[in-house]
Amino acid sequence: MFGMLKPVLKNGFGKPATRLYPFVIREAFDNARGKLEIDIDKCIFCGMCQRKCPSTCLTVEKATCKWELDPYNCIICGVCVDACPTKCLSLNKVHRVPVYVKENQINIGKPPVKKTAAKEKA
Repeated sequence: MFGMLKPVLKNGFGKPATRLYPFVIREAFDNARGKLEIDIDKCIFCGMCQRKCPSTCLTVEKATCKWELDPYNCIICGVCVDACPTKCLSLNKVHRVPVYVKENQINIGKPPVKKTAAKEKA
């Protein structure tokens, strides 16, 4: 019984062995994959990310210029980021925060400007 007294006192009066999470947040690693984000202004709505996604969490509608992500189905693999021809997708180091209601991330953009139409106006 007296053999346990030393570790009990050491743990009770010493500094904590773990990080006090809500108050002390650890920085993410350099190559960590977190939240999927899109720059909707650069997107051409080609649907390549939707076709390459292994978890089918992306929906791209070219007619309405709508890009939708189900973040709770996404496995954060980064295949869509690599497949995007305009590089408008990126993975942030920051992870999603907990929520009470699951909602999809919906982004609506403008139709892409065709290069031939831009040349005719000039």
